[in-house]
Amino acid sequence: MTMSPPQDNEPTRKPSVREVPTAVWVLGFVSMLMDISSEMIHALLPVYLVTVLGASMSTVGLIEGMAEATASVVKVGSGALSDWLGKRKWLAAAGYGLAAFTKPVFPLASSIGWLVAARFVDRIGKGIRGAPRDALIADVTPSHLRGTSFGLRQSLDTIGAFVGPLLAIGLMAASSDNFQFVFWLAVIPGFLSFALIAFVVREPDAKARSGPVAWPLSRKSILRLGAPFWWFICVAFVFTLARFSEAFLILRAQQAGTPTGLTPLVLVIMNIVYALAAYPAGALSDRVDRRKMLMIGLAFLVVGDLVLAWSASLPMIGLGIVLWGLHMAFTQGLMSAMVADTAPADLRGTAFGLFNFMMGLAMLAASVIAGALWDIGGPQLTFLSGAGFAIASGVLLMAVNGRLHHRTL
Repeated sequence: MTMSPPQDNEPTRKPSVREVPTAVWVLGFVSMLMDISSEMIHALLPVYLVTVLGASMSTVGLIEGMAEATASVVKVGSGALSDWLGKRKWLAAAGYGLAAFTKPVFPLASSIGWLVAARFVDRIGKGIRGAPRDALIADVTPSHLRGTSFGLRQSLDTIGAFVGPLLAIGLMAASSDNFQFVFWLAVIPGFLSFALIAFVVREPDAKARSGPVAWPLSRKSILRLGAPFWWFICVAFVFTLARFSEAFLILRAQQAGTPTGLTPLVLVIMNIVYALAAYPAGALSDRVDRRKMLMIGLAFLVVGDLVLAWSASLPMIGLGIVLWGLHMAFTQGLMSAMVADTAPADLRGTAFGLFNFMMGLAMLAASVIAGALWDIGGPQLTFLSGAGFAIASGVLLMAVNGRLHHRTL
């Protein structure tokens, strides 16, 4: 793998966090607040479903997979619409607003049906905001800072992903495991996130268009995305089959003896590692081949899955969770940068939407498979299958390596 990262014909230089546009910082804090809100709920939701409402592991896998797939389907339309309109901010704000206004349903829900509905609507909000937000980051960021910018936003987002579970742990202890109390308090940062994007983020100046703009999901536009983009989608799809929901990490820790009130520590540990490593990994990917970084992330996932499959002690379960955090840091922001690398500038929203749609389908399959395998053969079978899919994606990445060329626009 010898390809250097895209530089728009600029000389290679070490990226600096001081060069990251203000809009990227603000969008990072928007993501952080929404993640605090969401993770206060989601860190407890799998245990709540199983221990309070009596759901099976297969039901948990189906709910988690369908929720993420719902978000991904919506991302295709919202990403294409942002390209067609030439506007991205208010679509992203609408998504954050929908998620914020859905949060009160979680403490009010009295059945699995209500929780499923709330989870779906919340993920629709995620779907609406995801592609326009990522395309907006790519729009305002010079190509030599793409990895840095996406890594920074991912780090800020992930800070929320471990602050939320920490708050959940403290509030569960203070309220004698009162799930509804924690769910109500999670409403607050959700609305703060919506206010920040609505009143602080500014839409960048739109470039002049020479004529009518074609609908981005037309056959002609799809073909313009090019072979490198679609080869990357193939690799990312197989990889995401290994990336089932973190709900199974929580349930694995609970099975190994973690008290119910402390199960959110799983997400705390994973996301602290993720947050600390995502920005350095993103910045490094601006100086070296991104595909080498992706292979490192795959290796972390394989080892982490093997540890989680064969280890029963809590310290070893903790090691597996740390390795999962490292794999997230070396892959998630990096893959967003690679989408921006391979897609035309005027189709970035569409590209991010299609990318997230395909990843959502893979996540649905991964979570359903993981839940079914757990019911059949326990956690060992679930995590060994994850390791197998990760190895398969690494083999595919090496096979198509020469076809993943980048664009310079």
